[in-house]
Amino acid sequence: MANTIGMGLQASAQAARFGWYFGLKQAVDWRTARLDPRAKPRPKPKRPVPTEREILADLSSLFLRDAMAVRDGHFPPLTDAESPLELLRRAREMLADMPDAFRRRERRDTSTAKAAAEQPEDLPAYFTQDFHFQTGGYLTEESARLYDIQVETLFLGGAAPMRREALRPIAEFMRGRDQRKIALLDVACGTGRFLRDVRLTYPAMRLTGLDLSASYLGETRRHLGNLRPAELIQGNAEAIPLPAASQDIVTSIFLFHELPPDVRRHVAAEMARVLKPGGLLVFIDSLQMGDRPGWDGLLEAFPERFHEPYYRQYAIDDLRVLFRDQGLQTRSTWTSFFAKAMVLEKPRG
Repeated sequence: MANTIGMGLQASAQAARFGWYFGLKQAVDWRTARLDPRAKPRPKPKRPVPTEREILADLSSLFLRDAMAVRDGHFPPLTDAESPLELLRRAREMLADMPDAFRRRERRDTSTAKAAAEQPEDLPAYFTQDFHFQTGGYLTEESARLYDIQVETLFLGGAAPMRREALRPIAEFMRGRDQRKIALLDVACGTGRFLRDVRLTYPAMRLTGLDLSASYLGETRRHLGNLRPAELIQGNAEAIPLPAASQDIVTSIFLFHELPPDVRRHVAAEMARVLKPGGLLVFIDSLQMGDRPGWDGLLEAFPERFHEPYYRQYAIDDLRVLFRDQGLQTRSTWTSFFAKAMVLEKPRG
């Protein structure tokens, strides 16, 4: 039965989230202008960009789809693991970190992650750098604590709904299946927001999260809280430490745009290896050039503003061919705000 009350509550919560993150975005923009009042305007992208009205309209559509999925029982209600007081504390920390991050951006200094790594030689070189110029890269507890609020501020509260699009094909896959017999691996699980949503939706499913960062896995444990735990593994997705054909579902969410081209192919091969025949790969990442032609200018500008050294090549990579070369068949693909979703299957036999 449709949960119309849940849909209404979700829509109200989305409106509140948007207001909070819109206000934070205004504070970030104001602080940025104060840090360098003489800064020259950034060069305009050569490709077309949407208007602010178009972006907000698309974001509203994303919020509505999320609320309708809650109504239909496909998604759990979207809730923050943090209290309002904790969110405020993290917002203050984010704003306080901005001067140092700004100075490093001006110098193109991306070295704090490598400095924070206890044994940088044990990590791939592409990982020990400050993606987005965030302090500590992905290797410190401070970075893990601020990551979600930074990303949600950038996308005005739309990061979680984009990520939750991966729940749609999982809901379809799970029809008629016993969740107790299903194993799901989230590759590069980060702070565990998606694993939390999966656990809330499928309390008995066997969940595994893989990530290179011990600090981010610590944040995952905190986000899962008192829910049934997932198995969390610190490891490299280029060599997933799981047996072949052991997973019914593999998810990869906003990972590939931060990988060098050859590493993307290694990771795709590993995800295909651990999938069972008939298993599902659900992929969510940034839009690519041509997915939404009127938005291509935003993709052009993104790596200019943030340290994303592999983004330009990702934006033109042929993902269908990449996955096809690993024996995976594309079942469907769609776009959702700034996200591209792909659903792929490992053939039987």
